[in-house]
Amino acid sequence: MRLVLATRNRHKVTEMRELLSELAVDVLSCQDFAGVPEVVEDGETLEDNAIKKALVVAKATGLPALADDTGLEVEALGGEPGVFSARYAGPSATYDDNNRKLLRALNGLTGRGRRACFTCVMALALPDGEVRTAAGRTWGSIAEEPRGTGGFGYDPVFVADGGELTYAELTASEKHAISHRGKAMEGARALVRRLAESGRLPQESPSATS
Repeated sequence: MRLVLATRNRHKVTEMRELLSELAVDVLSCQDFAGVPEVVEDGETLEDNAIKKALVVAKATGLPALADDTGLEVEALGGEPGVFSARYAGPSATYDDNNRKLLRALNGLTGRGRRACFTCVMALALPDGEVRTAAGRTWGSIAEEPRGTGGFGYDPVFVADGGELTYAELTASEKHAISHRGKAMEGARALVRRLAESGRLPQESPSATS
């Protein structure tokens, strides 16, 4: 059975494949198909963007598509960067650019001044336009400097409640157990499992290029 991840981000592909590994599903990505359009993430919410990406990719590939959109909300910044997390420091920003801007914005703040929440919304879309969503959230704080070499995005500066290590200092399995994406994927796995049991996940993909 086949499912396509609506992303070209290799870090997300790796992480989402790990989170789906317990299912008997062949997990593909946009890179496995020709002609899948880039999706402009112009939604007002994370859910808007996740749904849009999933629907576009499902239509383009003829396969069920799973998309996620993730945002980091910092209380002292009025919820920023939020839906703009991936491009917080500009349209071509790198992970390091975004982290540096965030740390500058929080310079001098301590305690609750560094309170933050990571939210992930997963959308599973079928080629016929049906779409379902699942969400996960993890509260924590922003470290005063980047730590660790694992993960991606804001992982080097986010410390989940109850821990002392950043996401980037955790092993993949440790992060999955507490992360926003891991929690959202619990719901997404249930959606995929129901589709598989109902026979709605295709066995073959004529659109795949590999």
